[in-house]
Amino acid sequence: MTEILKLNERINIAIEVGESHFREFKSALEGSPESKKNRDVKDISSDISKTLVAFANADGGELLIGVEDNGTISGCHHSDELLDYIKNSYKEFVHKDTPLQSVKSHILKIENLKIVYFSIPKSDKYIHITSDGRCLQRRDLESVPISPHSISQERNEQLSKRYDRQFVDEATFQDFDSNLLEKVSKQFSQTISSEKYLQHLDLAEFTGDKLIFRKAALLLFAKDINRWHPRCQIRVLKIKGTEVKTGKEYNVIQDNVLSKNIIELIEEGWDIIRPYLTETRFSEDAVFNTQIIYPELACKEALINAIAHRDYSNEGAGIEIYIFDDRIVFKSPGELLSSIKLDDIKKRNGTHQSRNSNVAKVLKDLGFMRELGEGFRRIYELMEKNDFTEPEINSHNGYFHLTLSQKLVYSEKEKIWLEEFNSLNLSREQRTVVRLGANGDLISPQDIWNSVGIVDTEDYRKLLESLKSLDILTSAIPKFEAINFARKNNIDRKKVRRFRIKPPKRETKIIHENTSEKTDDSDYEKIYIGNLNYFSTEEKIRDYFCKYGEVSNVDLPINRYEPTKNRGFGFVEFEDKSVVNNVFEDKLNIEIDDRKIFIRKYIPQKGKKRNFI
Repeated sequence: MTEILKLNERINIAIEVGESHFREFKSALEGSPESKKNRDVKDISSDISKTLVAFANADGGELLIGVEDNGTISGCHHSDELLDYIKNSYKEFVHKDTPLQSVKSHILKIENLKIVYFSIPKSDKYIHITSDGRCLQRRDLESVPISPHSISQERNEQLSKRYDRQFVDEATFQDFDSNLLEKVSKQFSQTISSEKYLQHLDLAEFTGDKLIFRKAALLLFAKDINRWHPRCQIRVLKIKGTEVKTGKEYNVIQDNVLSKNIIELIEEGWDIIRPYLTETRFSEDAVFNTQIIYPELACKEALINAIAHRDYSNEGAGIEIYIFDDRIVFKSPGELLSSIKLDDIKKRNGTHQSRNSNVAKVLKDLGFMRELGEGFRRIYELMEKNDFTEPEINSHNGYFHLTLSQKLVYSEKEKIWLEEFNSLNLSREQRTVVRLGANGDLISPQDIWNSVGIVDTEDYRKLLESLKSLDILTSAIPKFEAINFARKNNIDRKKVRRFRIKPPKRETKIIHENTSEKTDDSDYEKIYIGNLNYFSTEEKIRDYFCKYGEVSNVDLPINRYEPTKNRGFGFVEFEDKSVVNNVFEDKLNIEIDDRKIFIRKYIPQKGKKRNFI
């Protein structure tokens, strides 16, 4: 026979366990220990309403009136009439439009003292507020103020995170696109069946007599997605201008709607978007030129991100992509999860949490997504690499917006300067160096390394050679003068500004890339140093290695998130290759800032950024 937990037993256990996220005690007395008196019933009633509202807006809980914070039963000594008022006061002290429901309240005796007991479950119908307009929620041992919007967002978030894991009883294997499922299952393994593939991905379970499928399986592979989700779709709108107008001025010139399962939505959606990422213009020399106006990979990442992380529990909304004359906007249902902050995305911290964990896992296995958290970082890096302004992101009113702009990061002055070099069809790296030398400004080797993002001396040498072959880069200060200046001022030679960019002649003859002319900065010998103290400085490293020979440069990569620290490794470059041999002879004895430093020779190889031996 089932044992029943009686109310008195429940209360005794609650008092023994003490206050928690789900439990609170309130005294019915006030005053000093020697002269206790009954609290005003309206004050008690106000406390009751605030606590019950906070419990209902969180995870439910129980409240005991007549018990001290330490669990001592002090009792309620009011008249029976007032106790009855206290028992029912929550009805009066909670806003009439958000009434508390399923409240249990009792007056009973514990240790021969009367207490008033309340219990309330978690609410899913209302966001409750008190009669004086306060919205509260239980957090650990406190009832804290919170906005109704935040509670609504939390509830919607929990619903959205459970959505793709739910089972759909009426779905059968015939509801799936068998060809697509066969294709992806064979891509995973040549020997696995489609049914076993879905079970392996935790998208289906065998109950003993049949397979039951999760919603994620249907979202990914359904034959007729509209039967299972009415808005698993993207809508691509091409707008003439920079804003959507209405009425007679309606300016949407193309409106494409695609409703497919997620796999087909990514592939066919990309086919719709891709033509808008370039444009053909008639140049001054009467030639049609195709120009990239958005980085393709950044847009593809944005599309996949919108499809993978949208809120599918919102079945009344789909993904919308607005292509304006000056920007492209990806709008997807569902705000950012509360654990992810906009600032973390902007700082490229790699922060991630998947709303649709089953969907994201499959997309990653199929190669549509990389590591979680890498998508936004890649979008930012691609926009930066192509000289576009930083993406704009915001999350509000139930949607997440990502905006990619055509606007370049160049100033008006820089644009005018760069236009002089249009005839040369410069690469992005060449254009970056030319930009540094706007209006005759001198450039240092370090400026070039930092702005272009070079990591190999060989890449640096080739870049300078290509600019010299175009006859637009010259050495304004000879090498020997730069060395003397660096020694005299105790700075790295790389930091001496000595190159100048000059506009091309009207008929520039491009010298073949295999020109015998070499830059005067390719004779460095570099070593890698590791296990550094994070607070070691370039000056200290330079001073240490100077005893082996002349140091031309020290480079310690800075920690992106803690700029006062290095990343624990770096590079030292010497003027003479023979110096490196001396360093390696002494490599077991190198110690800087109480850290044993290990070194490796650095050898650049074609196609690799870094190689250590």
